Amino acid sequence: MLKKPNCPVIAIEEHYWDRELSATYTGVEGVRNPEMMNRLFDLGDLRIKEMDEAGVDIQLISHGAPSAQKLAGPDAVALTQRVNDRLAAAIAKHPTRFAGFAALPTADPAAAADELERTVTKHGFKGAMIHGLANGVFLDDQRFWPIYARAEQLDVPIYLHPALPHPQVMDVYYKDYAKDFPMVIRAAWGFTVETATVAIRLVLGGVFDKHPNLKIVLGHLGETLPFLVWRIDQALSRPGAKPISFRDIFCRNFWITTSGNFSNPALLCCAMEMGIDRILFAIDWPFVPNPPGTRWMENVPLCDEDKAKILSGNARRLFRM
Repeated sequence: MLKKPNCPVIAIEEHYWDRELSATYTGVEGVRNPEMMNRLFDLGDLRIKEMDEAGVDIQLISHGAPSAQKLAGPDAVALTQRVNDRLAAAIAKHPTRFAGFAALPTADPAAAADELERTVTKHGFKGAMIHGLANGVFLDDQRFWPIYARAEQLDVPIYLHPALPHPQVMDVYYKDYAKDFPMVIRAAWGFTVETATVAIRLVLGGVFDKHPNLKIVLGHLGETLPFLVWRIDQALSRPGAKPISFRDIFCRNFWITTSGNFSNPALLCCAMEMGIDRILFAIDWPFVPNPPGTRWMENVPLCDEDKAKILSGNARRLFRM
């Protein structure tokens, strides 16, 4: 049994796959081992069993990468709506155990903003998750700003989650080692670089000037940015640059999660840089098993009050759970 403060455990980056949507994936994005596929497609007994075994009370469930970010054409919106409705139906069967993030049809940003509102107001979803680039376009592009405007209006966060790097980046940066070390383009490094770059571009592109109350969540203890935020801020302020305070924006508009990064030194760095109220518990199930995440939290060098904030208090405030 998990030894923890007297609080629930809410894990907020926990994935699944919808069969109709995942059938559109090609190449390595559509390949997982059979045990992983069983877990991704499960929204019931197996998922809850593994939650119970590790002491996880609630999962905030999101579709795995690339979700709807590579859909195109007139069917993208309707398909994404079906995906979200099916997730909502699964949550309704276990309302005390599951909550949801919307998938968004970013190929049509106006429709994506409407889908965010529909899922929040109709289904009670807690925000949306967007994965990597949207059909090869960085998410700071102004065509996507209607999504951020609607998220700000609804006061729900957007979770920026990794996806595979751009094909040209993979070719130039990783092809020499991808065969022997296939995760170098994914969780070992490529995911981190890609997602941190998206986050930095959102700041530099002026998204938070236009939408100062927009809330963004990053997984994996902030994709290295809490460790680098001082240097990024100082370097951007050198003579000849447009005035900006990256550190102020990052520490005001971003929250981070522990997903797949159960490191005491990294956690303490994040707490010192951003404050404990900005850190949320997540595991990254099923890509990372549940027990290492909850066991880690038993012994992190924080007081019970701070542990309780990470395990659920911060999530309950941010997502109004």
